[in-house]
Amino acid sequence: MLAIFHKAFAHPPEELNSPASKKCLLPQQTLQKFISTRPFDTSYVTFGDAATLAFVRPNCTSLLNHTQRYFCGYDDIYCLFMGSLNNLCAQIKQYGLSPKGTNEAMLVIEAYRTLRDRGPYPADQVIKDFEGSFAFVIYDSKTGTVFVALVSICITPSVLFYTS
Repeated sequence: MLAIFHKAFAHPPEELNSPASKKCLLPQQTLQKFISTRPFDTSYVTFGDAATLAFVRPNCTSLLNHTQRYFCGYDDIYCLFMGSLNNLCAQIKQYGLSPKGTNEAMLVIEAYRTLRDRGPYPADQVIKDFEGSFAFVIYDSKTGTVFVALVSICITPSVLFYTS
């Protein structure tokens, strides 16, 4: 999973700054390097100079080792989701969504919209109700907001932020 944002939208944690690297890659170079690892299995979307979201399809032959990956957008809000929610059905009911065709990424977008429009709930209030092993990145292109979460026991996705 790769997320690249212009510094106007997100500032990376200090832990992501490597003291060993003297020269940072430009956003386009970072994306090309990410794509080159598995060029036929990589999907990405770019929002001008503001943001890029990308992920690689899982390379697995066993259904037991399959990690779901979704990308979806609604009302200028885009979500990249990896993993699964154990309580998806209960959360779909809680947010009043249709059980047919609603996946984890759609639910996360709806939860974000609720948080944004009906706040002032802290973001962890929304996330604490989700049970499972997952990571997601939401980019709201209308407001320029980025919302990222990682709740994982058995998956180890990498989330990268780039600021220029």
